[in-house]
Amino acid sequence: QGEVRLKCLTALQGLYYNKELNSKLELFTSRFKDRIVSMTLDKEYDVAVQAIKLLTLVLQSSEEVLTAEDCENVYHLVYSAHRPVAVAAGEFLYKKLFSRRDPEDDGILKRRGRQSPNANLVKTLVFFFLESELHEHAAYLVDSMWDCATDLLKDWECMNSLLLEEPLNGEEPLTDRQESALIEIMLCTIRQAAECHPPVGRGTGKRVLTAKEKKTQLDDRTKITELFAVALPQLLAKYSVDAEKVTNLLQLPQYFDLEIYTTGRLEKHLDALLRQIRDIVEKHTDIDVLEACSKTYHALCNEEFTIFNRVDIARSQLIDELADKFNRLLEDFLQEGEEPDEDDAYQVLSTLKRITAFHNAHDLSRWDLFGCNYKLLKTGIENGDMPEQIVIHALQCTHYVILWQLAKITESSSTKEDLLRLKKQMRVFCQICQHYLTNVNTAVKEQAFTILCDVLMIFSHQIMTGGRDMLEPLVYTPDSSLQSELLSFILDHVFIDQDDDNNSADGQQDDEASKIEALHKRRNLLAAFCKLIVYTVVEMNTAADIFKQYMKYYNDYGDIIKETMSKTRQIDKIQCAKTLILSLQQLFNEMIQENGYNFDRSSPTFSGIKELARRFALTFGLDQLKTREAIAMLHKDGIEFAFKEPNPQGESHPPLNLAFLDILSEFSSKLLRQDKRTVYVYLEKFMTFQMSLRREDVWLPLMSYRNSLLAGGDDDTMSVISGISSRGSTVRNKKTKPATGKRKVPEAEESSSSDSMWLNREQTMHTPVMMQTPQLTSTIMREPKRLRPEESYMGVYPMQPEHHQAPLDYNTQVTWMLAQRQQEEAARQQERAAMNYVKLRNNLQHAIRRGTSLMEDDEEPIVEDVMMSSEGRIEDLNEGMDFDTMDIDLPPSKNRRERMELKPDFFDPASIMDESV
Repeated sequence: QGEVRLKCLTALQGLYYNKELNSKLELFTSRFKDRIVSMTLDKEYDVAVQAIKLLTLVLQSSEEVLTAEDCENVYHLVYSAHRPVAVAAGEFLYKKLFSRRDPEDDGILKRRGRQSPNANLVKTLVFFFLESELHEHAAYLVDSMWDCATDLLKDWECMNSLLLEEPLNGEEPLTDRQESALIEIMLCTIRQAAECHPPVGRGTGKRVLTAKEKKTQLDDRTKITELFAVALPQLLAKYSVDAEKVTNLLQLPQYFDLEIYTTGRLEKHLDALLRQIRDIVEKHTDIDVLEACSKTYHALCNEEFTIFNRVDIARSQLIDELADKFNRLLEDFLQEGEEPDEDDAYQVLSTLKRITAFHNAHDLSRWDLFGCNYKLLKTGIENGDMPEQIVIHALQCTHYVILWQLAKITESSSTKEDLLRLKKQMRVFCQICQHYLTNVNTAVKEQAFTILCDVLMIFSHQIMTGGRDMLEPLVYTPDSSLQSELLSFILDHVFIDQDDDNNSADGQQDDEASKIEALHKRRNLLAAFCKLIVYTVVEMNTAADIFKQYMKYYNDYGDIIKETMSKTRQIDKIQCAKTLILSLQQLFNEMIQENGYNFDRSSPTFSGIKELARRFALTFGLDQLKTREAIAMLHKDGIEFAFKEPNPQGESHPPLNLAFLDILSEFSSKLLRQDKRTVYVYLEKFMTFQMSLRREDVWLPLMSYRNSLLAGGDDDTMSVISGISSRGSTVRNKKTKPATGKRKVPEAEESSSSDSMWLNREQTMHTPVMMQTPQLTSTIMREPKRLRPEESYMGVYPMQPEHHQAPLDYNTQVTWMLAQRQQEEAARQQERAAMNYVKLRNNLQHAIRRGTSLMEDDEEPIVEDVMMSSEGRIEDLNEGMDFDTMDIDLPPSKNRRERMELKPDFFDPASIMDESV
């Protein structure tokens, strides 16, 4: 019990906290140390936290007790996602590695920068971060130690000195890897001080700061700005060629208090920073570096501060040069009759990368970049030899152009000409992206697909929400060809096996990291398309090809597909149900094409389709009223599909798709009782008289589906034979139930346990098997005069005939019975009754001997209620049957169903029906 372990640890903390008891606890410590160390990984987080705190007290009492291996088991917990565990591990780490101070440090306590006592501790932190092979997340390490080592982590002056100043005599300089780690740690400490909340995954969100915390936050931002406003240009100049270092350093201005540039008279340092950023943009083509530069300009271009004009001028000058250079290079690059060389392509690509990175965060509409990008993309379509990276960045840049124009129109009053121009550009751009969906390069196709999904989502009917009716001319609905191409892309590039994905970098197919990255990319592509389905941008029936992959790719995309089902059902239940049944029909047709119509219904393929149908049924939940119309429509479509293709060999053979009814029966349990009757009547419209007489194996799907509709209904159509069939199948399923294996795919998230149990019970009752008529267990007869109209029903205890004859359903029985009643004479009726009496008497004697044993085996009672239409018919059937009745004492019923079905007085009309036929 976790509570017991927790109390033990808290009690021990009180003992170890008393230093006088340390010597007396040595034996206990040596004996239970390993157990305490193992409890740091306890499944109860509270226990793990207290175990780490206890080890911290043990460490303070005697450092020799814990071995290096024991300490390492605690060290790696600083990267735990659970913050209390990580903080406790951070305190342990700080006590072990950072709290000791050499006597020589006492004389240099007042020194600052590289000579401060924190210099060695900062180096130790860097060494620990690099030697930690489990994680590479500096933000989590900083957050773990933030409470216990605040002074060390906020010593930014020391960190800056270690990066900029030359090492002292005899001091070993930091390596390139160590400098990168120090810059990353420094950035994380600045972010933690400025934002005052843990990194992603370490907390529930931003909390409300106290007045003291707000004051500390402001003081830290002021300190950061005053230090790095001066130091940052120097750091950028020193590491300008190192992309990793520059990317981290360029994030620092996001946490500055920009007002200090003016109040502290630091404008010259701002100019130096802008010059360094400009140089970095010209030197680098790495996307991360360029986006970091763009974000830095965006952070500095704040109209609330007086430095805005200075930064805006520098930004405009840089964009002017880039735009002019791009137009000039593009004109030479697209000259007719000349093949562009690699140097020209590289210059165009590098310039386009810079423009695209800046267009992401800045509105560059006044430079009119749509025209030049359109020419570039159109030439690529016509010639087909455009470098893939140029196409990718041209598509992205054009996308930004359209989005910025839309933002401009939305935020301010716009003219009709602006709307029409944007509409034209958007439509043309969508056509270009559609062309690139068929490109030979996979990266280009993925970029075109992603941008198309974004554009279709943005310019859908959702654009008019929030009172923006003036944007109605911009609404764009994709045509059927575009929807088909988007769906084909998903089927060809998402629903593939891992071994078929040859798009990993450098062909490292066996690299686990590359496989995870490729899977993440495919999940994003699928999510983008599913979003179009959920918001009805594309037709909902296109989701059928997605839904039918639910079982096959459950582990990779099951959550996305299931969420799509849930969302579409909220929008349109009926259409969602039609889409689900369409997906099953598609799988059924694919199976037919592969195996033919004479397939084995026990094959894995057909069983997989049935399992998928069962999963679909579970997603409808327990509330049958909410899904009533949808389930009814699903059955209607399924029945029509099953009888759609008649058998060319004639009506004596089943329709070609009749086996689909076996799949459709998985949804019968979701029908309301009164709706089962309606669906049954609809099913009879497709059935012929010959179909109702068939009992061969090929007709089992029809019998199975009919039984699933008749079971549990209070209607008057339950036939004797359906009852016999249902009973026989139930007994067989009970006997074979232990052979059922576990399913491969987890089911916990699909339905509650009660729904699953209920469905399994329904399936057991409805399994279509024509077994021999069971032996009679008991019967009692009621005199006709004692029946009331509301009790005009008869329970049937079927007898075992000598020669099995194909049974008839209820309607056929009544038809034959009435016809015979009109044609036969009273003498023949008496004769038949006498013959039946002899049979009945013989079977009763046999049943008395076996009845008790059968009931004690807890088999379901072999009995069905047959609803007769009038009391007169019962009297006619009983006419002339004047013989004694027999009372049989049955053992107490063992289940509710027996108590309901074992009526006190019954007789068996089955033999009468046999003779009348």
